[in-house]
Formats: sequence, structure tokens, C-alpha cells
Amino acid sequence: MKFFGFRRLKMLEGRVNRAHLRDSSICLQASFNPPSILGILFVIASPSAASPASSKPATSDLFDQSALSTLAQRLVEAAKSAGADAADAVAVRGVSQGVEVRDGRVEESERSEGDDVGLRVLVGQRQAVVSTNDVSGDGVAKLAERAVAMARVAPDDKYVGLADPSLLARDFPDLDLLDSNVPSTAELERRACEAEAAALAVKGVTKSGGASASTGIGGMVLVTSTGFQGSYLRSSQSLAMTAISGDGTAMERDYDYTTAPHASDLASPESVGRKAGERTVARANPRKVETCKVPVVFDPRVSGSLVGHLVGAVNGASIARKTSFLKDRLGAQLFANHIRIVDDPLRVRGLRSQTFDAEGVKVKKLAIIDDGVLTTWLLDCATARELGLTTTGHAHRGVSSSPSPGPYNLHLEAGEPAPAKLMSDIRAGFYVTDLIGSGVNGVTGDYSRGASGFWIENGKVTYPVSEVAIAGHLLEIFKSLAPANDLEFRYGVNAPTVRIEGLTVGGR
Repeated sequence: MKFFGFRRLKMLEGRVNRAHLRDSSICLQASFNPPSILGILFVIASPSAASPASSKPATSDLFDQSALSTLAQRLVEAAKSAGADAADAVAVRGVSQGVEVRDGRVEESERSEGDDVGLRVLVGQRQAVVSTNDVSGDGVAKLAERAVAMARVAPDDKYVGLADPSLLARDFPDLDLLDSNVPSTAELERRACEAEAAALAVKGVTKSGGASASTGIGGMVLVTSTGFQGSYLRSSQSLAMTAISGDGTAMERDYDYTTAPHASDLASPESVGRKAGERTVARANPRKVETCKVPVVFDPRVSGSLVGHLVGAVNGASIARKTSFLKDRLGAQLFANHIRIVDDPLRVRGLRSQTFDAEGVKVKKLAIIDDGVLTTWLLDCATARELGLTTTGHAHRGVSSSPSPGPYNLHLEAGEPAPAKLMSDIRAGFYVTDLIGSGVNGVTGDYSRGASGFWIENGKVTYPVSEVAIAGHLLEIFKSLAPANDLEFRYGVNAPTVRIEGLTVGGR
């Protein structure tokens, strides 16, 4: 299992020419594998080259973004000189390193670093995006000329354009996203080895599935021809462990992981390893159950996936394309009165925090669901124009793509009952700890996913269950959703334990 923090990515968001029609639905969990610690970010470093593993920390040059700012400004000026009516430029830089350990030995160690730039130009209502990692010599002028030439032959799109200057961010609060103490490779090895040792010390664990530790720093600059210039640096550190119990066809596997911008916010290696081991052992000798319709309780590891399905359905790209089952539900009561689902890009030390979006628009905390009511779509400028609305500041992009909508730090607010109280009256039910596959239809709202976890009898979690499916409809799921009080902010999408009524559990 590879789990390095900042892998090479040429683009993070938007993989079609008309990004405002992009479907940005997200799947947040996968069986036995930790969800990506990157999640959906604005932009992070997309290294252009990899170097051999090294214990050398990130150099001080990484923290100086003045060269990136100058480069982005030159790109915009060159685009205007080449005939563009408007332009914006993104320049990104990053360093990452990670190790993977198995049976006390390092199996893989990687380090990568590099720069990339992207330029978007507009000629009338025509748009083109180009990117490169080579701007030596007259590369800036040539890149701008190529972009303008591409835009002149592109089809008209009445929705493209830069953000209205009145919407641009002017203040940039310190969100404490950068841990300047970059751990060495030796420190990463220590963390991974300690996590693995803690997992193997759990009685019943038979072997290691591998432990990995990573660190990375990504920086970016955005410059627009309307006068906006903004930048940020973001660090990321992570640790993951996978443990295995049993042998042969009776083997079971589970994991734990921790990720945060700052090392001080990570769970300890011992805790990560122990939880991975304990979860694996608890899955031993799973049973199958008869097909039935029962209450289903989602563990916090997987409950955030329900938030993800909602956010995918309210993405402005899906709404503009009319491919969302919620396309006519703005202002509708989707959840119980007390339910709030919040997107907060300004959370201090948040995994996806930032002070402006990929178009320079000011961001703000937003309740997508407030007292159970759907209050908004997630919009960038193009989707907002198409829908006759104003952007919500949710544009994301990479160096090779135009902006498209996406969320930041999402969470479902906690309820009042403790998890034990939430399930105390369930005579027979299913407690889900892992979801498999992505069988959710964003057009119809039909929900069906493979799952494993534990059976609930008389309000208590009992024996492990595997090889089942859970099915229903997202509108009914939302309507009956009841949260517990155990919300923790550990991931990019956070939710407490939640209970859903009347899902079909497909067994034997």
C-alpha cells in the first residue's frame, strides 16, 4: 500500500475542455485502503521530476515564493502582449518524500520535487489552457503565444471568463497550514517501523500489510490580469498501517491512518499500529447474514461518504448539466430539522483550507445543509454564469485545467446521543466499518455498495459480517439520517457515527 503524501500529479481538477460541465462527485472510502490524504485540494505541487531517495529535508528555497510570483506575472503579461483579452497563471512547486516499511525493513523510499506552470488565456469568449515545466530562455513568450493561438481557434463559450474583480479576495488570514519542520527520511522510517511493531504486537495479527509515512510541502501562486495575486504554502504529513490476521482464505485485513498539515496533530505511531491490529483481529471469522431490511449504522470512518454523495450531487457542474438527482431540490427539506452540513475553507490547520479559490475569489464558511434544508450549489464562475447565479468561491484547478467546482473542509455537525445510545433500540441491524466500490448513481440517487462490519443485536455490536451489500435511495437515506455526538476533525470530510433507517442488507 503506497501512501506517500504528495505524489506526482499533473492536474488535480478538471479533465474536460469545459470544466464547468465537469461532474465532481467524489467517492470517499474504499475497502481496506485509506482514502487519499490529498482529497480535493485547490492545487498542490505536481513535481516534474523525481530524484533518488534522500534524507535531505526541503531546502529553504522552497519557502520563498517570490520566483513563482515573478514567473506567473510574466506569463500573464506575455499573454496580454500576445493578444489575449484576459489571462491568469498558476505556478506550483513542491517537495515530497515517503517511505514504505514491511517486516521492519524499508521496501521503498522516494523523494520528488519540481515546478510546473499553467496559463489560461481568453480571446473574446474563447479559452485555452496550456502548461509546462520548462520556461527557460524565451519559454514564457512561446507558451503565451501558443495559448493565444489555441484560444483563437477554440469554439465560443459564453460562460468562460475571469472572476468579477469585486469578488476577489483582499485579505489573507493565517490559517497555520505550514509546518516548516520537515522530517528526515530517518524520522519517517522510525514512525513507520513503530506503527508496524505496534500492530504486530496485537494478539491475533499474523503479518504486516505494510506501514508508510510521508511528508510534503506544496506551494502555489495565482496571478490574474484583473490585478489579483495570491499565494500559499501547505504542508502534509501522514502515517498509515495495514495489518493482516489469519492465514490462507481466512485472512482478514484492516488499517488505520493519520494525516495532518502539522506533525504535532498526527496520532502517535503506536496508536495507528494498535488500532490497525485491533480492527483486523475483530474482523476474524466473519459471518454472512440473510437478506433483510434493517437500521444501518455507519462508523465515522465511512459516514463521511454520505456527505460526499450529497456534495457530488450539489456540484454546480452536475446541476448545469442536469445530471444530478437534486437538480430541482434547491431550498427543499432533505434532512431532519437539526441537520447541518458545513463546508469551511477557513478552518485553521484544515487539510483543505485556503483563503481564496482557483479564480482568486474570496472563500467563506458555508452551510450547504442548514436545519435540513439544501441552501446552495457549489459554484465556480462559469457554472454560476450558466445557472444565472453568483460563484460561491468553490473553483479548483490544476496547471493543466480550467477551473471547476469542488468542496473544501466538509463536516456533518454532531448530534446529541452517544453512539451507544444511537443504536440502543436496534434489535437487529448492521454496523458498517468498510464500504466497497462506488455503486451510487448520481443521476437517479440510487445507492448500492458492498460493505463489511458487524451485526447489531439488541443494541450491541456482536459478530463480524462480510460479503454483503447495502442498498437504498439517497433521498430516503438523507431523510432518516441521525448523527451521534462523536464528531472528530481528522480528515477532509468528517462526520460522526450516523444511523440510517430501513436500508436493504443483501446477504445470502
